[in-house]
Amino acid sequence: MNNRCGLCGNELTSIDTMLGENLLSDGNILCNKCLEKASIINEELLSDLHQFSIKDIENLVQNGAIIQEDKTEENTVENLPIVINSEQGLLTKDLYKKRLKEIKQQLDQLKANLSMFAKGEIKELPNILALDEKILAITDAQFVKTADAGILLVTPKRIISVSKAMFSLAKVHEYLNENILEVSFVKNFLSPIIKIHTTDKIVEFESFFNKDYAEDFYNFIKKIYNKEEPQKQSEEVKTVSSEAVFEQLEKLAQLKESGILTEDEFAEQKKRLLEKL
Repeated sequence: MNNRCGLCGNELTSIDTMLGENLLSDGNILCNKCLEKASIINEELLSDLHQFSIKDIENLVQNGAIIQEDKTEENTVENLPIVINSEQGLLTKDLYKKRLKEIKQQLDQLKANLSMFAKGEIKELPNILALDEKILAITDAQFVKTADAGILLVTPKRIISVSKAMFSLAKVHEYLNENILEVSFVKNFLSPIIKIHTTDKIVEFESFFNKDYAEDFYNFIKKIYNKEEPQKQSEEVKTVSSEAVFEQLEKLAQLKESGILTEDEFAEQKKRLLEKL
């Protein structure tokens, strides 16, 4: 691992790496002093540092802006986010921007009530979701007993967890529909817990930001994953009052007296009626 700052050349200290490596898209790392210097000029660095190369940072410090240069074909992937979707590969910059805009429009339509800390995770979604993959519901959520704040979202084919520390790459976990057995919810006045029951484990997420919105998210996904058990078809049991049984016995007696029922038929019908008492 590179142990020197890509901008100033000074050796990285434990303080520089305490919150995670300040990793750039080309593998260089910034010390916190240089990162602070550059982020004063461009605040976007704090949430999307890995989109920039050391050349971008140098341009930013020297010229006050990142200068887009014409790139040869072999350099077309420079400055793009590192996290990619295995299905679609690395997005071009134009496609990334277009996809991000589509995703933000989806969130607006869902009236997504996310915290301000979810901005970094949202910017990772174009490289995580397939081009035709739509967000059905989303909420702030993080793995229980961790400090990694993040988001939990559901699409037509999976549930995805995304968490991103300030100076680190995004952590992405997916749970495919075919592996999800059910979901459950534990109410808590501080941080309710959403549980995903898969074929091999139970994964738990808690939501500190908005417990009501977390419950709304659960109420949505439970309709997808919690199959209603078919009611067991039991034999129909007719409850008959004693008065009704005696009335039927009187009618049977009249039928026997009139010769319509034989003695054996009367005895059989009488036995069935008495069993209902």
